Amino acid sequence: MVNFAIVAAIATFLTSSKAASSHCCRKLTKAGLEGKISYPKDETYKQRIGSYVSKAAQVPPHCVFQPRDKNDVSTAVRALVAAEPEPCQFAVRSGGHNTIPGASSISDGVNIDLGLMNSTTYHPENDTATVQSGVLWGSVYSTLDKLGVMVVGGRSASVGTGGLVLGGGDSFYAARKGLVSDNVAQFEVVLGNGEIVHANNQDRSDLFQVLKGGGNNFGIVTAMDLKTFEGGPLWGGNVVYSQSAALEILSEFVKFADKLAEDPYASLVTYEAFLPDIGEPMVVNSLEYTRPVERPEPFKNFLSIEGKMSDSTHITNMTSLSREWEAPNTYRVSFSTVTTKNDLRVLTKAHELWLAVVQRLKTEAKGPWEGHQLYQPMPPTFGKDAIAHGGNVLGLDRFDEALILYEPYLSWTYPGQDDLFNGQAKWLRDELAAFAKSIGADNEFIYLDYADADQDPLGSYGEENVRKMKAAAKKHDPQEVFQKLQLGGFKLSKVAEPDERGHDDL
Repeated sequence: MVNFAIVAAIATFLTSSKAASSHCCRKLTKAGLEGKISYPKDETYKQRIGSYVSKAAQVPPHCVFQPRDKNDVSTAVRALVAAEPEPCQFAVRSGGHNTIPGASSISDGVNIDLGLMNSTTYHPENDTATVQSGVLWGSVYSTLDKLGVMVVGGRSASVGTGGLVLGGGDSFYAARKGLVSDNVAQFEVVLGNGEIVHANNQDRSDLFQVLKGGGNNFGIVTAMDLKTFEGGPLWGGNVVYSQSAALEILSEFVKFADKLAEDPYASLVTYEAFLPDIGEPMVVNSLEYTRPVERPEPFKNFLSIEGKMSDSTHITNMTSLSREWEAPNTYRVSFSTVTTKNDLRVLTKAHELWLAVVQRLKTEAKGPWEGHQLYQPMPPTFGKDAIAHGGNVLGLDRFDEALILYEPYLSWTYPGQDDLFNGQAKWLRDELAAFAKSIGADNEFIYLDYADADQDPLGSYGEENVRKMKAAAKKHDPQEVFQKLQLGGFKLSKVAEPDERGHDDL
């Protein structure tokens, strides 16, 4: 016998899904936000969706809403949450650099694109700069370099401020000043009920702390006050080596990581690269020193290694240096991450795995593609700096030794090869993680800004920090707006506390 109630419910769902475009986007128009919404036929819509760094993340929403200020964001949140017959789902985009489809994009809902909230304002009276969440780091640096001041921020000009900060954020200045999130003096946040609040060390200090690493689980961050310091020129660039230098470079990397705290003006990212046009694997050292010192002492051993193919290091400023790190948005991209102890055996294994993947892709890949795997030192000062700045939820204060942050990064052209490239990136990650565990060099921390969709960065922060985040979410988002309506990103509702394993609710 036919259950007419079920049939009716399914019909209603299908009808509402087809009408979701007019339903949710119309709610924004009725809320007074007309003129700030674009649709699939509009050039603005096409440009914004096409500007995500990974083509796989260019998910088309029903409409793109571009707020001009915090009040627009508040109005939109109230309208979407109160929509009938059911609330509207949404995504929030800062710079669009996350490569996971749906992380900052959505197909069945509204894309809240913060790209027009892109100002940087310096406040000399309290040594801060107010940075709106839609501004890209290159624009921040361009503004501040002219004023002779600087902030701890992202390394690439094309990365958005909002997403990077909420995941922790590494930086050329990190060994000297701490992670990017630890250099936030105050967050401006729109909560799930539309209320606009400020969180700092004195007011809403619980919210302030969990926003530093807790992702998008608590509200929409519309601006941040970042601590400023004296800027000026610095030294940096890329030194490219032939593959023959790889093992010597990796050995020097381990020594450098152990001594980084002795000269925190130094910053190093080592990566192995393969570009099919060149045809052979390469090794690149991205060397930065946040003082205008040519060929500084911490890098002397690296610079003396034979096999050098090119050297772009020079005295420059953050504006120019960040442009050297820009990534094209012409590829589909996959990256993920593993953290390990600073152990040469781990890097040697990673190198072996990398050569195996390169050979596999040289045979099976079709069309233009590129491959990289990155190694970054994480000194124990990261955890100490977090405590000194009021705390975060990353849990790095649990570790008292240097760590390696590893990231495989593969780029390709054709959607039909998604399984191949995604599979190879995950194979690199999982094989290295298994090897590190087998020799006792594993570490549980997962860096949110590099994590892939199947990873659990929030759960890697430790039991105490998971409890802090869940408590803050219950307090500041009791309606669970950012669990149930903003679906993208890493969700606390999917992270269980030790005493609630198997449950998916907060």
